[in-house]
Amino acid sequence: MSEKELRRYSRVVVDGNEQAPSRAMLRAVGFSEEDFRRPQIGIASTWSMVTPCNMHIGSLAEEAAQAADEAGGKGIIFNTISVSDGISMGTPGMRYSLVSREIIADSIEAVTAAEGFDGLVAIGGCDKNMPACVMAMARLNRPAVFVYGGTIRPGAERRDIVSVFEAVGALSGGRISDAELLEVEQTAIPGPGACGGMYTANTMASAIEALGMSLANSSAQEAVSAQKKQDCRRASAAVMNLIDKDIKPLDIMTKEAFENAITVVIALGGSTNAVLHLIAMAREANVDLGLEDFTRIGATVPVLADVKPSGKYLMAELIAIGGIQPLMKRLLDRGMLHGECMTVTGKTVAENLADVADYSAEQDIIRGFDDPIKSDSHLAILYGNLAPEGSVAKISGKEGLRFEGSARVFHSEEEALQAILDDTVRSGDIIVVRYEGPKGGPGMREMLSPTSAIMGRGLGAEVALITDGRFSGGSHGFVVGHISPEAAVGGPIALIENGDTIVIDAQSKQINVDVDEGELARRRDRWHRPPSPVRRGALAKYRAEVASASEGAVTIPPEWDE
Repeated sequence: MSEKELRRYSRVVVDGNEQAPSRAMLRAVGFSEEDFRRPQIGIASTWSMVTPCNMHIGSLAEEAAQAADEAGGKGIIFNTISVSDGISMGTPGMRYSLVSREIIADSIEAVTAAEGFDGLVAIGGCDKNMPACVMAMARLNRPAVFVYGGTIRPGAERRDIVSVFEAVGALSGGRISDAELLEVEQTAIPGPGACGGMYTANTMASAIEALGMSLANSSAQEAVSAQKKQDCRRASAAVMNLIDKDIKPLDIMTKEAFENAITVVIALGGSTNAVLHLIAMAREANVDLGLEDFTRIGATVPVLADVKPSGKYLMAELIAIGGIQPLMKRLLDRGMLHGECMTVTGKTVAENLADVADYSAEQDIIRGFDDPIKSDSHLAILYGNLAPEGSVAKISGKEGLRFEGSARVFHSEEEALQAILDDTVRSGDIIVVRYEGPKGGPGMREMLSPTSAIMGRGLGAEVALITDGRFSGGSHGFVVGHISPEAAVGGPIALIENGDTIVIDAQSKQINVDVDEGELARRRDRWHRPPSPVRRGALAKYRAEVASASEGAVTIPPEWDE
């Protein structure tokens, strides 16, 4: 390619006498005369000190920028926001978590397009950062690579953030003392990095690698490691190669690539949030992906990874045996991955995996196909008179495959959590948490606090929880989220009353309330949506534009009247 072709976007900003003011501004931020002739590589950093997931990303961005310069480009670091789920969990602040996905995507799009960057490296370290980065890449469709900030190292006694949430429930149930809770709190989070199990951060990092938008093993490196620094450097070099070969995100993010991502998420026993985020990412890439694709693929893909929250091992232990590349090679050899899909290496999935060695025979983190954790997907898409548009259950099989119980209804997460902690919730109850959906929250909060309290009190096999909100990747037990339509728009979950019998059946893929249609119609006639204190700001904008959880909870702007 010619120099101008390599600088498809930046030349509009810096070439010609009329752009002298632009060059003058750029000289002040460190551009040399030679830099104006180089492709500009935006380095989207999600660094902040609001969470350990992202506190180290500033230094990783510097590595990427330096490597971009060394590869013949000009690296330019810019920041976007981050919201800590672990800190805001169980509080009103958690309503901003999913909203932040849209804000991050919008901000990366705005800076990259406004400044005329020719390529993009985006580094994300917490749940919403990652899908947001990829959503922006799809919108912009400029050569781009995503870098995962990396997982945290295990705390004392292999603890992590979920250990703390479950310890709160254990304290309320009299199973541990105040001193023991404090000791867990003080030792669970040893430093930088995303939460340590196969929760949403590690799930999405793995999904994006399988999608082809990250380099090999980007998902399986510790945050504080030489490998992670090298990953950032390799990403900048890869973007320069993508610019040279004119390979863009929409060349990579095909329907088949999303099917690869779903397959890997299932094999890893990943988070229910992957359903929400992959659908949202696919929408930005103009790929038709829906709940039915998770059901179709899940029918034949087993859960192979014995990882937390339902299993035994942490991400750091999966890293030690080789990460997800050997798993992907096994899936490819089994005919479960599309090997022809292009990736950010400039090579196909099959080419990238050609020389990957299998796991050691001694490891027991990744099972064989003849001895799976579960023979089909743990992500069960359930329909029925409670979820006409669908819902997402995380059923590992350890909880059983069917739960029938009596509804105990709450209009907020806080009400439900208090009832769990004060022993109001009893064995056989199905906790219903409603008005926590995308519009109802607004913001679709995660229910890690109540689900962890259930587990901490030893009720995991005796109580179920359903919600139009969603779950942290750290949640486990018999839980069903994303119930659509949500309560705030008059969905059937709004019509449940205390004592109603609810049946959740993961085998028949059904979730139903045992109330006849006539009674439900009478209840609907009496229904009124509760008032919301949200009147302005980001949450109000989100509520006005957000789609159903079954559509990825993406924001859909009003139609422009031509």
